[in-house]
Amino acid sequence: MLFPPEYPEFEAAPATPIAARIAAGAASVALAFTSFALATDAQAREAAQRSPTEATMQMINPAVAHLSIEIEGVEIAYREAGDRERPTVLLLHGFPTSSQMFDELIPALAARYHVLAPDYPGYGASEMPSREDFEYSFANLANIVDQFVQAKEVDRYSLYLMDYGAPIGFRLFAENPEKVNGFIIQNGNAYEEGLREFWDPIKAYWASGSAEDREALRGLLSLDATKWQYTHGVGDVSTISPDNWHTDQFLLDREGNQEIQLDLFASYATNVTEYPKWQALFREHQPPAILLWGKNDHIFPAEGAHPYKRDLTNIEFHLLDTGHFALEEYGPMMAKEILEFLDRETPQG
Repeated sequence: MLFPPEYPEFEAAPATPIAARIAAGAASVALAFTSFALATDAQAREAAQRSPTEATMQMINPAVAHLSIEIEGVEIAYREAGDRERPTVLLLHGFPTSSQMFDELIPALAARYHVLAPDYPGYGASEMPSREDFEYSFANLANIVDQFVQAKEVDRYSLYLMDYGAPIGFRLFAENPEKVNGFIIQNGNAYEEGLREFWDPIKAYWASGSAEDREALRGLLSLDATKWQYTHGVGDVSTISPDNWHTDQFLLDREGNQEIQLDLFASYATNVTEYPKWQALFREHQPPAILLWGKNDHIFPAEGAHPYKRDLTNIEFHLLDTGHFALEEYGPMMAKEILEFLDRETPQG
């Protein structure tokens, strides 16, 4: 079983007619991501010339641009907001979502920082090249994000690390630790203590590589499983928008995408072998960090949060009474804590 007895074992199932209609709407939104931009430098200058109230509102609720850029032959969608002259915060999303998980956080941070949030290949509005044309591994996803940052001419940044975003971001840190101003860690693992019973079937696949063990993981890609990621461990399920899991599921159900996800389940083993290296680099470079972790997360439980305190001496530590996608319930509180951390720890020059 993939989950403890109190949770159902998820079975892959075709989309229902209702889900298909929701998916169609999600598809139109996704296609629109690369076709329009809401923010420009000219708009910022115009805001300063308008009335104080209008200019203040522009600062409080900065516009977010939805853009795309070609990186190594792959069209990468991303969200960008804030003044490019200010320090950059690089937001790295988790599975199975995209930069949409940061919809409400981006404007809050962009009031004082430059914010970038890319979608990885095969996720969100980014292109999904075939497995024959693109290597879906964490090493290659990190390479794409690194090339993206270089293309955006960003020399230094703070990293928001969530779920899959953690091994991608820590690979960036391992290659160029001097570029990282600090870590914002949210349910992103770097310690074997954090890989508990949820990971047992995935570890079985790592060990065997068998078609049978690969197929046993396909239930993790069903609508029930995607909904469970958003709702398990939260205080009030009614506050979590179903748009989250229906949009994610539409993208997971694209032809060929589930095989991509299964490849990445296999590739996650390569992150675990890097853990000791990353931990040594934490101890050596001591980047400042803030940890905001949903303690009820069954995928990355709180056992994976505490070990960061062994290796990072300047870490602000928060365990939140919620699940995997902590921003869904604690977004305003997290934004406030992150801004205070960035203001305190980020070089402003």
